[in-house]
Amino acid sequence: MSLQALWWLIESQPGQWLNGLALFFAMAGSWLLLATRLREQRALGRMLAGNVLSELAQQAYTEDEPTLRLNRFFYRFGYACQASALLLSWLSTQL
Repeated sequence: MSLQALWWLIESQPGQWLNGLALFFAMAGSWLLLATRLREQRALGRMLAGNVLSELAQQAYTEDEPTLRLNRFFYRFGYACQASALLLSWLSTQL
């Protein structure tokens, strides 16, 4: 397929292309949020399996600071992807 034909496809249906990009951002953001939550649950499961949680029963569930920062970053980036997907989807309906 020539480059002109590809560009013609993009120009003829810009709403669908934007909606496809929004779908990509939504899928990437949701995967990132789910993977981060799964990683947190696995860490809690490892603590339970190692019977470390009984020692920490008096304290709140805490992790080391770099892991908490990384999880917060992944959550923020995942929600930013979701917000950009919503914005792109809304923009695709305005075309």
